[in-house]
Amino acid sequence: MNNPAIYFTGKDQVEVRDEPMPPLKAGQVRVEAACSLISTGTEMICLQRNFAPGTHWDNWVKYPFPPGYGMAGRVVERGEGVTALKEGDRVALRVPHRRYSAVNASSVLPVPEGVSDEEAAWLGLAKIVQVGARRARQEMGDIVVIIGMGLIGQLAVQYARLMGASEVIAVDPAESRLRHAASHGATHTLALPAADAKEAVLEITGGRLADVVYDVTGHPVVFRHALTLPRRFGKLILLGDAGDPGGQCLTSDVITRGLQIHGAHDVHATREETDENRWTQANMVSLFFTYLQRGQMRVNDLVTHRYPVTEAPDAYEMLARDRMNALGVIFSYEF
Repeated sequence: MNNPAIYFTGKDQVEVRDEPMPPLKAGQVRVEAACSLISTGTEMICLQRNFAPGTHWDNWVKYPFPPGYGMAGRVVERGEGVTALKEGDRVALRVPHRRYSAVNASSVLPVPEGVSDEEAAWLGLAKIVQVGARRARQEMGDIVVIIGMGLIGQLAVQYARLMGASEVIAVDPAESRLRHAASHGATHTLALPAADAKEAVLEITGGRLADVVYDVTGHPVVFRHALTLPRRFGKLILLGDAGDPGGQCLTSDVITRGLQIHGAHDVHATREETDENRWTQANMVSLFFTYLQRGQMRVNDLVTHRYPVTEAPDAYEMLARDRMNALGVIFSYEF
């Protein structure tokens, strides 16, 4: 295959298609992928159609559906008028899983020395978690609880540590995921469902509830249990986009303790920098790369599986069968 691309062609149906080379327009660059990262939560919701009719998911996932939004590779051709990039430059960008992409030069981000292709492919997820961390407005010394130790949760642990949390409490039933969280900055790990976490959190903190709680599971039932964990006037950040948001029901905790609930979504990051807000999408990703360069964040040890893109159906079948033992799943494009 010269230009393999992954498509979901129906519920639980994955195909790898050989596409024509995309045409190159003025102001664009053609990028050849070195690797791309599966966003396991989002992509499995899409593949399994684990969402309610009428939701934005239902309006978004139309077949054939091209999944993916984190790729790193190299510029192989420049369109007319492109001067800021040259052939051979290492870049990262938000595109579906495919070998060749023709995109506006302004939408690609240079990958600095000291950041590998596999690390750079995390750009999309890292930016999404930064959106949530900024909505939380965490302060030095805060107690932070993070529910769900998938890819998003693992990144949230690292951001919370960097932002000065006194306690970073990771909650997930899977011991293997908790071990990763502990190695990346979680001060305590709870191998419990969210429904059973409150008493354990109180024991850890000497009777204090959390200043900030992140629900990154995307499971509607977790929401009501997450509401029990913030302190009075504390914050709950929803980073997991539920496929059935109608199942996320408020409880009396919201009123009686004056909780703040913040939704954080990928599209909330701006593209244009202003005097009031310099944290554009590009600047957030650049900061993530800086943290990787300095060793202040790590993602390479979160990669658990690697597949050639031509074996994509096997990768998704593995996730459907054994997702709890998988974290970072990388597609490679070398033949």
